[in-house]
Amino acid sequence: MSSATVPRMRTLPEAATMLQKLDPGTAFTLTALRRMVKAGEFPAVEIASKRLINFDALLEHLAAPPIPQQELPMAGTIRRIDA
Repeated sequence: MSSATVPRMRTLPEAATMLQKLDPGTAFTLTALRRMVKAGEFPAVEIASKRLINFDALLEHLAAPPIPQQELPMAGTIRRIDA
């Protein structure tokens, strides 16, 4: 037999509820999770009318430190020109 584990695939509301049970004081909400999935920051699988996410991968994603973004040059902005 294989020792592979089955991923804990959950709907977005289920994942948000499970996260709140793990950390009752969390500020992470269902709305934040929906925004992450919609923006493509976290993958989801659509089955019929439901979106499922891997709950364990969500925990890893939230635990990872954010990657700093490089500052972009201010191209296209209006600058004052002294006469």
